[in-house]
Amino acid sequence: MTRVDETLSHETRSGGSTPDNSLTPRGDRLAVELRGFGPVGLLAILVVLGANLLPLLGPILVLAWASRSHTPWREIGYVRPRSWALTALGGIVFGIALKLLMKSVIMPLLGAPPTNSAYQFLVKDRAAMLRMVLVVIVMAGWGEETFYRGYLYERLGKLLGHRRWAKAAIVLSTSILFGLLHLHDQGWAGAEQAALNGVILGTIFASTGNLWFPIFTHAAFDVTAVLIIYAGLERSVANWFFRSP
Repeated sequence: MTRVDETLSHETRSGGSTPDNSLTPRGDRLAVELRGFGPVGLLAILVVLGANLLPLLGPILVLAWASRSHTPWREIGYVRPRSWALTALGGIVFGIALKLLMKSVIMPLLGAPPTNSAYQFLVKDRAAMLRMVLVVIVMAGWGEETFYRGYLYERLGKLLGHRRWAKAAIVLSTSILFGLLHLHDQGWAGAEQAALNGVILGTIFASTGNLWFPIFTHAAFDVTAVLIIYAGLERSVANWFFRSP
């Protein structure tokens, strides 16, 4: 058995917890350590986690980490779809439908207020709305999915493996973390909605391994939310099925 075969065989037995060193150029020890969970690997994780507190820095460092560690792009979900058009269209339609379902059914059932007080500055303010649309497409659609789904799923998948229980644990833990990210500015209602979205998008990603559909879905979800607020339709949509006070 060759050295490469031994590496792949060990990776299969361990559920994927061992880095595939066959992808690393000979002698590039740093790349191997960046993919592992020794001191260098753990430091890299802490740096990326800390950088995620600043806009866009986290996902940018994710790409830098993937490049320097020779981690295949597919392992963080950057897989070319069979059809870009269908993936984009499907994600956009699903994102819009999911937002309307959340706003009109799920969040009212959870007792959420009909309006998001943190973003009322967007109402009828066209300039603010356009800026926010750009922000949510780049920072939320691309940035948050790259970090919370692509990067964290890769790291936790290497650590826990890819059995069903491991995938479920990864979806649940990252969804809770994603929800808590929204607690400081949107309160418990925003945290609950984000956590639910994390479960939905995380399940899709864990099932397909392709990040682009969640990226388009997330961007469409947030753009729809921004447009509803801008148009002053939050209360109306929230009252489609349930009358709120």
